[in-house]
Amino acid sequence: MNIICVDFVFNIFLGPTSISLDFSLPGVEHVYGIPEHADDLKLKTTDGGDPYRLYNLDVFQYELYNPMALYGSIPVMLAHNTQRTMGIFWLNAAETWVDINFVQGSSEKPQTDIRWISESGIIDVFIMLGPKPSDVFSQYASLTGTQSFPPLASLGYHQCRWNYNDQEDVKSVDQGFDQHDIPYDFIWLDIEHADGKRYFTWDPHKFSQPKEMLQGLMDKRRKMVAIVDPHIKVDSGYKIHSEITSKDFYVKNKDGRNYEGWCWPGNSGYPDFTIPEMRAWWASMFAYDQYEGSMENLFTWNDMNEPSVFNGPEVTMHKDALHGKWEHREIHNIYGLYVQMATAEGQIQRSGGVERPFVLTRAFFAGSQRFGAVWTGDNAAEWGHLKISIPMCLSLGLVGVSFCGADIGGFFKNPSTELLVRWYQTGAYQPFFRAHAHLDTTRREPWLFGPENTALIREVIRQRYALLPYWYQLFFQAYRTGMPVMRPLWVDYPKDTATFTIDDEFLIGSDLLVHPVTEEGSLLYPPHNLKWFRRSSACMENDPYTLYVALSPKKFAEGKLYIDDGHSFNYDAKKEFIHRSLTFANNKILSYITMKMTSMSEIIWHANLLILSQTGKETPVDFEFDSSMSVLTLRKPGMNAGDDWTLLLQ
Repeated sequence: MNIICVDFVFNIFLGPTSISLDFSLPGVEHVYGIPEHADDLKLKTTDGGDPYRLYNLDVFQYELYNPMALYGSIPVMLAHNTQRTMGIFWLNAAETWVDINFVQGSSEKPQTDIRWISESGIIDVFIMLGPKPSDVFSQYASLTGTQSFPPLASLGYHQCRWNYNDQEDVKSVDQGFDQHDIPYDFIWLDIEHADGKRYFTWDPHKFSQPKEMLQGLMDKRRKMVAIVDPHIKVDSGYKIHSEITSKDFYVKNKDGRNYEGWCWPGNSGYPDFTIPEMRAWWASMFAYDQYEGSMENLFTWNDMNEPSVFNGPEVTMHKDALHGKWEHREIHNIYGLYVQMATAEGQIQRSGGVERPFVLTRAFFAGSQRFGAVWTGDNAAEWGHLKISIPMCLSLGLVGVSFCGADIGGFFKNPSTELLVRWYQTGAYQPFFRAHAHLDTTRREPWLFGPENTALIREVIRQRYALLPYWYQLFFQAYRTGMPVMRPLWVDYPKDTATFTIDDEFLIGSDLLVHPVTEEGSLLYPPHNLKWFRRSSACMENDPYTLYVALSPKKFAEGKLYIDDGHSFNYDAKKEFIHRSLTFANNKILSYITMKMTSMSEIIWHANLLILSQTGKETPVDFEFDSSMSVLTLRKPGMNAGDDWTLLLQ
């Protein structure tokens, strides 16, 4: 696998035991990774300035182009030049700093020197030698796992704010999407939905009939996400607190008593997710007979899991708090990963191991990709925050986390109409597509900004849904290989030096180039009036597919199609899926099997381009040709997606 592991083990005592190691990278001047930072894709030299900091924190209105710590930490750096790509994985969950110094090496060759410094722990380093970008991705995936394969619906549009007021508000917003012909899959509830911010509960006045609310969404084949944070209200009448106390599952302070801090519910305890039995118990709380009012279309959002402690140092837990014999300083950056891990396991268990989970987390570490999605935290309704969302997501994809996105419109402040529309147009081409807003912002559902802007937003959301089969097969590839879904241009053009610093445009897979408008004052073009509508992704499952064939200068094209039931583990447990390759060459499109599958061939193509030959029988196909665009269109040739077939252009 071309991975070198370097281990130095020291005796560990309570208190700081800082460690450091230097690396020199001859011939390298472009390094990437070590998220999360609101900065350019290419990491800057820190010589004479602050190092990049990796320490999960609840940051209020973070600054741009700054090496300050944010919500997640992945201590993985990639180095790239025209000859090779390689990576360094510094496996340490303590507070870590990274110094980067670009120097001119011998014979005028560039060189980058890297210094890793961690407050505590051991030196445990993996050097991934590549040489191709895809090799580094697979090598890293062999160490920490690949991106979990999400349910198809989670790749659709998500509507959220802090907070939808009550069940009637949820119903009204849901109906608004129908009235304005805008599809969506998930509506979200923030902390106000719970009874006094006691998670796993519902406000008895505002959300008194949660199953009725969830059933109303289910009838439309839609879903909900409710927040479940890992700070637990200290209240003897609260079942969750009482059980954690009785099982002695709380983090301790240095004198052995339960660690308590201030967070949304007031005085709060913090479950010790490093304890396997605690994670198993937490997972069991998602069972339908434990989480009252929950149903199979209710999913979960883990926020504040850095962990956030309002009255703690830097708004987080004291470093001398205890997880068994380990001080919190040793494991701080991995706390959020354990929370998401236990939550995802709970969703899987509640279905008897059949259904895939969907869990969003704010804090993360190396390996968090195995458990769901992340987002870039509490951004602001400013053009700079829209622009920075691109390199932030690209950096995450390079280190395994493909399922990422930024709050559409900005969490803080109120966006101008122009900014909001541009943010939708950008976010629709990022993997996690969610609008979210702060409690104090004005309402911003997509239809509240006038008919013209509603049409623009509707158009781009529909574009997202039209492309769902493409997104889905890319996530299948990410799950199998570790290749990022949203990726910098240099990943696919590794010898083109002009791509090495580009972070205002990006690729979705290897075939779709995206260059969003992130500057104020650019022209807004009217929508194309896409004549297509379903209210959610689940309503599309029997729809025909459209195949777009874009030819290279050599008159060649290739692509892939992946289809399964969209929500269960049957693609793995029962091998129930379709995975086919499609090629155009010598005036023929061929569809042929890529991986072994079971029968799912009832799904029909609606193919663009080209006489149908299927099982030896030739059938002419009606077509239209637009000479101005050089587009040839075939309507409903009637092939099965699971069968071999040939389309011949004569």
